[in-house]
Amino acid sequence: MTPNLILIILVSYFLVLIGISFWTTRESKEDSFHTGDKASPWYVVAFGMIGASLSGVTFISLPGWVASQEFAYMQMVFGYLIGYIVISFVLLPIYYKANLTSIYTFLEQRFGVVAHKTGSGFFLLSRVLGASFRLYLVAIVLQKFLFASFGISFWQTTLISILLIWIYTFKGGIKTVVWTDTLQTLFMLSSLGITLYLLMQHLNLDISGVVTELDKNNYSQIFFWENINTKHHFLKHFIGGVFITIAMTGLDQDMMQKNLTCKNLKEAQKNMMWFSGVLIIVNFLFLTLGGLLFIYATKNNISIPAKTDHLFPTVALQGLPEKFAGIIFLLGLIAAAYSSADSALTSLTTSFCLDFLPKESNENIKTRYFVHIGFSILLFIVIQLANAFSEQNVIGMLFKASTYTYGPLLGLFAFGIFTKREVKDNIMTLCVCLASPMVCYLLDLNSVEWLNGYQFGYEILALNGLITFWGLYSISTNQNNDLMQSIKQL
Repeated sequence: MTPNLILIILVSYFLVLIGISFWTTRESKEDSFHTGDKASPWYVVAFGMIGASLSGVTFISLPGWVASQEFAYMQMVFGYLIGYIVISFVLLPIYYKANLTSIYTFLEQRFGVVAHKTGSGFFLLSRVLGASFRLYLVAIVLQKFLFASFGISFWQTTLISILLIWIYTFKGGIKTVVWTDTLQTLFMLSSLGITLYLLMQHLNLDISGVVTELDKNNYSQIFFWENINTKHHFLKHFIGGVFITIAMTGLDQDMMQKNLTCKNLKEAQKNMMWFSGVLIIVNFLFLTLGGLLFIYATKNNISIPAKTDHLFPTVALQGLPEKFAGIIFLLGLIAAAYSSADSALTSLTTSFCLDFLPKESNENIKTRYFVHIGFSILLFIVIQLANAFSEQNVIGMLFKASTYTYGPLLGLFAFGIFTKREVKDNIMTLCVCLASPMVCYLLDLNSVEWLNGYQFGYEILALNGLITFWGLYSISTNQNNDLMQSIKQL
């Protein structure tokens, strides 16, 4: 595929997104940026959330994981389902009952201003890192296969990518993102399906043949039970999947902001359950795609890239004889990456405006524009740092970072929902939330030596939340018990 053709596809794609932006903002009010006017159809939200949840990280990085982990990732996906049930029937009713726009307002209602700022701050950190990793992936592919041929450097590629997102989100916000995500999910799933079909045709495989071939090449194992000390053990992945979903979806302003644009709680719950079921199937298909990519590359003497994140783009753009395969891949990649990044930029702006700025500043549209630009610049900086220092598979880095940044959110919300205790000192709340990830990092770093060879997987997120919960409990009081003690003394 020539760079000029790739450029035409990229420009055409974003012209469509900009057109959707104009269509969705014709009758928008200022509050539409944050709430979507509470009028999004649940099925549109559910379909669009598939692309936002998977993102470019799953699209490129997950297939590359198969060589080292086979289908172990499905252990986490099964845990996701339990997490989505908790979100649907525990968290969403709380958010809708309180009529929240920023979900971290719950923390202020429950604990006070410091807890509110702390929770929102951890979200901002988490989402900046997550969005940056996702955009980093699409930027390196565009750089390698398009912009490098025009003499454009990586930092310029990143700048162009972020600028394109800013153009179609700065006015409509979540109201635009709900609809652009739907289109982008369609492109992403079409790319997945067509690429799977082409690989099966070239390898002369039907569905039963795919199963046999994956098993023969040691790419098919799902469950790992043998050694609890290893990172891939079933319990670690499953428990990690449950809590990653609760934290990265249920306690994440980005994902919840879409759900809160539904008309009512019932529709939001319906959206969540349908979305979770489809997500299991889609993740399994991406892992199947990964196995077939490695098999196809081996049989056609295509060298496996040192960074397995690059395998899918290498095969799609250079390894398959059909030229349209590259076009389909590129559309899927751009759709997957930007369906996550656009909503991330919108939710970062919403959270900062509603959680950190005074109400009078938040009502000023110019203030929101400046915040939107500020987070765009921050994403640009983090992506440059990721490019300079990253040597790992990006999906692994993303989930690892989330275990530290989302843990305090998990502990804060769990303590607020499941206890009636009151914290004694708001500053101590911040200290507990900062200390918990540090303790977990030290444990993770020294677990082999301290815990008889045990290696932490993603279950460390649950431990992080538990330490935060215990820390909050230790600095809190039970108001009812204190009252009873006073009565007894009288």
